[in-house]
Amino acid sequence: GKVWLLASQRLKYLYFVNLIQDKHVRSFTLFSCIAVNVYVKIFTNSPFLVCMDLALSQEEVIDPNYLWIGPDGKNLEGQIYTNLTETGKLMVMGFKESMSGAYTCTLSHKIIETDTQDETEMLEAYKFMVYAYREPDYTYKISVRFTTKECKLVANDQFFEELKKILDNIISDLACHVIDPSYKCHSVKRPKHSLLHELFVSFQVNPFAPGWQEVCNQLPHDCEDATNMRVQEARDRIEEFFNRQTYALKHDFQTLPTIHYVDHSFEVTRIDSCRPGFGKNDITHNDCASCCVVCDPGTYSPNNEVTCRTCVRTQIKQYGAKSC
Repeated sequence: GKVWLLASQRLKYLYFVNLIQDKHVRSFTLFSCIAVNVYVKIFTNSPFLVCMDLALSQEEVIDPNYLWIGPDGKNLEGQIYTNLTETGKLMVMGFKESMSGAYTCTLSHKIIETDTQDETEMLEAYKFMVYAYREPDYTYKISVRFTTKECKLVANDQFFEELKKILDNIISDLACHVIDPSYKCHSVKRPKHSLLHELFVSFQVNPFAPGWQEVCNQLPHDCEDATNMRVQEARDRIEEFFNRQTYALKHDFQTLPTIHYVDHSFEVTRIDSCRPGFGKNDITHNDCASCCVVCDPGTYSPNNEVTCRTCVRTQIKQYGAKSC
């Protein structure tokens, strides 16, 4: 893909600095642009950043010359991590969080008057704010219900412990596990039914069971996509397990067990978390609101929360800080 600037994004702020050369008046006209946000998934290549706006690309451009400057203030020509074409398109390869920041290009070209051959040197600046991002890590919060004989039944605790073991066993080969399991017993009155007692069970399906790092080490770079696929598979297996409970109760039992699954009680919610140094911000990064975007200078994220914190003690100058 390519990233263009629209002509409406250019702001003319300096014009007609006159220089005398070859008996012609050479006028310099400088345009600048507002910054465009670009989001690049970590370890992938950026789209081509085009040193020209969309309107200018439809016109004849005479003697174009391109100067790309990276976030560190250095000329990007000849850098091993860039692909810079002769038409001024820039691709940043193998993008890392430290590569985030402002990428600016100055395009110089000429406009030649047909009748007088007077030349006007045009300088136009384009700015792209390029940010590394990751997909969030998924965890699924699941809640189900079971009917029981009474809330003080000793078997309730035994049943809950056995359920945890079964669920963990179902997903153990995926390097996923059940975390934060809990249950409470409540009395429930439904229309046209007598008072019932139900176990409200909740737990989370998490992709970071012991051994998950060994699984990731078998993959190139970062394994967030594979991690999310594993935990989605774990969620699907658990949902299928509870669906089978419904079928078994209808077809395999003459008499309902003392504790049994409540049909259609399965509910699931996805919970996102970000790796350290990344966070979500749907105001600053509304074009990538669901992404875990690298923390800006002055902010940091030390854990798997979804927000970057402001650092007030010291001045953080780099992107992706994990500590203050």
